[in-house]
Amino acid sequence: MTQYFATVARGLEEIAAQELTNLGAENVKIEFTGVSFTGNQETLYKINLWSRLIFRVLMPIHTVKANDPDQLHYHVKQINWLDYFSPEETFCVNCTGKNKNLNHSHFSALQIKNAIVDQQREETGKRSYIDIENPDFFISGHIIENRCIISLDSSGNSLHRRGYRPAMGIAPLKETLASALLDIAEWNPNLTFLDPLCGSGTLPIEAGLKSLNIAPGLYREQFAFQKWQDYDENLWNKLIQEAKDQQKTEFLAPIFGSDNDEEILGQAKINAKISGLSSLINFQQIELSEIEAPSDTGILICNPPYGERIGDEKELESLYKLLGDTFKQKFKGWNCFILTGNKNLAKKIGLKAAKRIPINNGSLPCTLLKYEMW
Repeated sequence: MTQYFATVARGLEEIAAQELTNLGAENVKIEFTGVSFTGNQETLYKINLWSRLIFRVLMPIHTVKANDPDQLHYHVKQINWLDYFSPEETFCVNCTGKNKNLNHSHFSALQIKNAIVDQQREETGKRSYIDIENPDFFISGHIIENRCIISLDSSGNSLHRRGYRPAMGIAPLKETLASALLDIAEWNPNLTFLDPLCGSGTLPIEAGLKSLNIAPGLYREQFAFQKWQDYDENLWNKLIQEAKDQQKTEFLAPIFGSDNDEEILGQAKINAKISGLSSLINFQQIELSEIEAPSDTGILICNPPYGERIGDEKELESLYKLLGDTFKQKFKGWNCFILTGNKNLAKKIGLKAAKRIPINNGSLPCTLLKYEMW
């Protein structure tokens, strides 16, 4: 069994740990913005293919002393990098964490990069080129106090980049956060789903992927582990085929997305088409004031602007009041959720929240408000 570490958005560690357990991870342990676990090669591949919540799966290979730049460089250089990739292959380095003498992530990453190419030159007379766009290998460093954990990144580009979303509206939710909101709201494919402020459609599409049991990794062209020396192509192809065989073709309950902006709704439809869900998700251009509950019960989740990036706070007060009025008047029997990063605007909703769940949207501390409309 191999030790791995899955990175995840702050506040989502617990539900990510449960997801990893469901996907076969063992010895699962919740940590800050991540979850450590053990598993075999199949577990690694399966989590990259199926996880809806995490960003990356890292495989720690060495922990080195890192009191200062020179010490970090020296110890990284002692690692036999030819065991992992050749000078003919490209790589990039990402570094997180800091200490007193290594307090800039870009500078720390540069020390790791220099150590790797210095060793390559000494051993072979050649060195790898750096490719930050599409490297063959992704190296991760994480500095904790006086040490640095060096890992290989098995995912490559962040897993939140499913590959179905070239069209994005203003301040879109990450796909991983959208999927997390569905889990936290306890939505399941037997329940009607609606996002009345759907923007570029991330929430309805993620609900659609869950409803049809589509592995999000199927939309990606490649994962970093496919360049590793121990890559098992037969195992990977078997998991891909199993995922395709498990897909469903119809929703058990309808999924809706609406917005009053025709252009933004057009982006949602493009994304749904790329994801293969355009004929199944019901997108409507409609004003919030005119919207009606599409069934007697269901789950509504929306992410209205909250003045941090789009919309003036004063102008948004009427939107939040309208949301509260709409829930009260038209959505009896539903559980309605609003993700907001503005407490003053949340007060304008005018309803008592049954739950207040702290969640980070990127670097913004937010709250998911639950309203039980009975």
